[in-house]
Amino acid sequence: MSDQQMINKARRGNQKAFQELIQQEKNKLYRMAYMYVKNENDALDIVQETIYKAYISIKKLKKNQYFSTWLTRILINNALDFIKKNKRVIPIEAMEEFRTTEIYEVEDHIDLVDAINQLHDQYKTVIILRYYQDFTVKQIAETLNCPEGTVKTHLHRAVKQLKMYLKEESIQ
Repeated sequence: MSDQQMINKARRGNQKAFQELIQQEKNKLYRMAYMYVKNENDALDIVQETIYKAYISIKKLKKNQYFSTWLTRILINNALDFIKKNKRVIPIEAMEEFRTTEIYEVEDHIDLVDAINQLHDQYKTVIILRYYQDFTVKQIAETLNCPEGTVKTHLHRAVKQLKMYLKEESIQ
C-alpha cells in the first residue's frame, strides 16, 4: 500500500494506517525533538504529544503529500512550547563532567550544540531542519510556512552567528 493510500485511510479514521505512517516517521521525530531539548525523556514526551495532536487533527491535513511536513511542524511547535514552559538549563557542573570524560571530537560536537542552542528559535529551527534532517530550502519553507527567501536569509544569518560563537569558543 502506498503512503498516499495509507494517509487517505488514516484521514478516514483507520488507526492501523495512522500507526504505520507514524512508524515510518518516529525516528526522525525523536531525533528532531532531542535536538531541541537534549533529554531523552523530554524528547519522548514531545514525540508522544506530537503523535497525539496529529492523530486528533489528521482530518485537517489539506494535502496528503505534505503529511511529513505537517507532522514536523507539529513537532517543532510542541518542542518550542515545551522549552518555553520548562526553561530547562543544564547545570554547568554536569557539562564540565561530561566534557572531561569524553574524547576531543565529542567536545567539538558539544561546542557546536552549545552554539546552536544560543541561536534564536527561528534560526535554530532552520539549522536543525537543514543540517540534521537534510531538508531542502523548499521543504523548510513549506514546513515553516514562509517564503524560501526568508529561509535562505535565516540560514545565512544562523551560519554567520554559529561561526562567530565557535570562533569565540576557540579563542577562550
